[in-house]
Amino acid sequence: MNIMLFHSTYGLRPAVRAAADRLRAAGHQVWTPDLFEGRTFETVEEGMEFRESVGKDELLKRAVLAAAPYSERGLVYAGFSFGASVAQTLALGDDKARGLLLLHGTSDIAANAAVDELPVQLHVAEPDQFETDDWLSSWYLQMGRAGADVEIYRYVGAGHLYTDPDLPDYDEEAAEATWRVALGFLDSL
Repeated sequence: MNIMLFHSTYGLRPAVRAAADRLRAAGHQVWTPDLFEGRTFETVEEGMEFRESVGKDELLKRAVLAAAPYSERGLVYAGFSFGASVAQTLALGDDKARGLLLLHGTSDIAANAAVDELPVQLHVAEPDQFETDDWLSSWYLQMGRAGADVEIYRYVGAGHLYTDPDLPDYDEEAAEATWRVALGFLDSL
């Protein structure tokens, strides 16, 4: 599978590279575009401030330019938190998308979004301050209306970015469970 993996608000950190290596070891081709052009951050607040200074449109443009050379191959879009929102936006706009793997995040869905049974898998903490129950219920219904085939996995007690071993949110048990399920999902595509 060809996977375009987008980083979180922290930037392209070692955990993203390690995730890409894990996916490559499972036989996938993976690209990890750096939407922050080399900048990484120690706190989510610093990353969000930088993200806002660059602007959503510019970051989305960078993501589209990174994915464009490979989209004809039929990409699986994937991402962590902010990167998941980017991945979702691109997948919903790419009629050749093979799948969508969301780790720790979702995004708004355009009212006219339509996909043909796009396989989608979401892994998220429970509770999650950025992905509340009400939001996830609404998101799930909207994705279904758009035509996506959605699976949601919740991890009770895990922190928001629980797959990143360098962050306080890290939860080894939840992270390993996530990767087992996610690798099975990718193998099914």
